[in-house]
Amino acid sequence: MNAMGDDTRSRGSKSRDAFRTISEVAEELDLPQHVLRFWESKFNQIKPLKRGGNRRYYRPDDVVLLTVIKRLLHTEGYTIRGVQKLFKAQGLKATIEHVTASENTTLEPIVETFAPESNQDKHDLSAVQSAVLKLKKLRSSL
Repeated sequence: MNAMGDDTRSRGSKSRDAFRTISEVAEELDLPQHVLRFWESKFNQIKPLKRGGNRRYYRPDDVVLLTVIKRLLHTEGYTIRGVQKLFKAQGLKATIEHVTASENTTLEPIVETFAPESNQDKHDLSAVQSAVLKLKKLRSSL
């Protein structure tokens, strides 16, 4: 037991609810810091606190959102515009829940919501829907 009570964390480690600096988040996500700053400019949902000297402090929810964005962009093959449209169509919370439901989950539930009900509807697809269908076809061919 240390001076902080029954907290058994080692020195230097933070609780899950602690705010993180940009360097800590960049290291955790294995991304350069400039990528996190760029994503802030593209996704208005990312809003770290900014303190003196414009230092960024990310909330735990920000880190979860950044993790989801990284997965959608780097693993699932979405473009930035595609992720923006996905957040708009599905809602931020629903998209995060789909992606974080399991480490091994795929985005099939999200893909299915964009799939047309028949081949006749294909000419009415938005760019996101077309991209998702192409991604789904690519996955099925692997």
